[in-house]
Amino acid sequence: MKVLIIGSGGREHALVWKIAQNPKVEKLYCAPGNGGISELAECVPIGSEEIDRLLDFARKEKIDLTVTGPEAPLTLGIVDRFEEAGLPIFGPRKEAAILEGSKQFTKDFLKRHDIPTAAYGCFQDAQTAIDYIREQGAPIVVKADGLAAGKGVFVAQSVEEAVAAVRTVMEEKKFGNAGKTVVVEECLVGEEASFMVFSDGKTVVPMVSSQDHKQVFDGDTGPNTGGMGAYSPAPVIRGRTAEIMEKIMIPTIRGMADEGRPFQGVLYAGLMMTDTGPQVLEFNVRFGDPEAQPILFRLKTDLIEIMEATREKRLHECRIEWSEDAAVCVVLASGGYPGTYEKGKVITGLSNLPATPDLFVFHAGTQNKGGNILTAGGRVLGVTASGHDLATALGRAYDAVHRIDFPGKHFRTDIGQKGLNRNNH
Repeated sequence: MKVLIIGSGGREHALVWKIAQNPKVEKLYCAPGNGGISELAECVPIGSEEIDRLLDFARKEKIDLTVTGPEAPLTLGIVDRFEEAGLPIFGPRKEAAILEGSKQFTKDFLKRHDIPTAAYGCFQDAQTAIDYIREQGAPIVVKADGLAAGKGVFVAQSVEEAVAAVRTVMEEKKFGNAGKTVVVEECLVGEEASFMVFSDGKTVVPMVSSQDHKQVFDGDTGPNTGGMGAYSPAPVIRGRTAEIMEKIMIPTIRGMADEGRPFQGVLYAGLMMTDTGPQVLEFNVRFGDPEAQPILFRLKTDLIEIMEATREKRLHECRIEWSEDAAVCVVLASGGYPGTYEKGKVITGLSNLPATPDLFVFHAGTQNKGGNILTAGGRVLGVTASGHDLATALGRAYDAVHRIDFPGKHFRTDIGQKGLNRNNH
């Protein structure tokens, strides 16, 4: 079986690593891939949004299954294009991927289907948005409507900050067309968690819970990033899976089917666990990054088997098993990320790590040049480890973090701390 993975980050390395474990897979390709992925798959120099070229490649190589890692190709309709060409692909079609492609669509959808989420307003005009903010007061959240690589969300502590965020998105057009519309939301109080499911359009199967760390610095301070680390399970969700499934995930999948937008693939809900119950902050239509790393570390069932069952609408036949162990991913980033940072720094220490099944370093922004692994992105590596409990997994991950080095290396030292605090109470 020949498999093509689309994307170049840590999540894609985790997908390649997991899929490579299937004995039926004789050839793995990744477009465009990265320095670490090249050890497990053949990297093909095609960008993840070059849909025509990807389609030609999959046709020419007779690819048996294509898996899309990032959101952009899904919102651009890659699944529709591949399916129309008779090529098997895993992920939602364009009309379902709008759950991530447009925050306005999602907020209106949640309201229509009575799914719990923050009160909000949507605006195409900066002044109207600013008037609404002045009326509501702060803290308040400002979001660019479209895709902004996890960076288009501003949690403003003051009215001035919120007004500045609107100007950044709508007038300075920092996120281009993604900021034509802004969504302004009440600021929910609670703890954030990530909840992902597999769905074939009817059946909805939960994955184990996880928690991401979005801000760049310890103590959840500094600007938002694509994610500085994640761990699974998330104690904040302990005992709440049934409630999240009943109030949020099942009604979403059912609502999308009712609206003629059947959802097949991975649906990810960013949730705020509030005193009144879980509320939806956002949806993603693919595996989270870095949540995919610890979650795929814990997945015991073969991933290809699950993806084929999802595509063929027989997910109800699939028994999905998970390891009882905890798993954690600590992201090593370039100094300056999520702002400007330098590339091309030599990474040392990777070859000194213990070769054990409870530790793996997923590459995100790297390239292999003349036998050296160099930094090539904001998030560089995702050091992932498992253990019988969260403390053990964290100990293993941070031990490896300290053995790896590159100029400007930056990481958070408090990944999983909220989970440890909950476990100790």
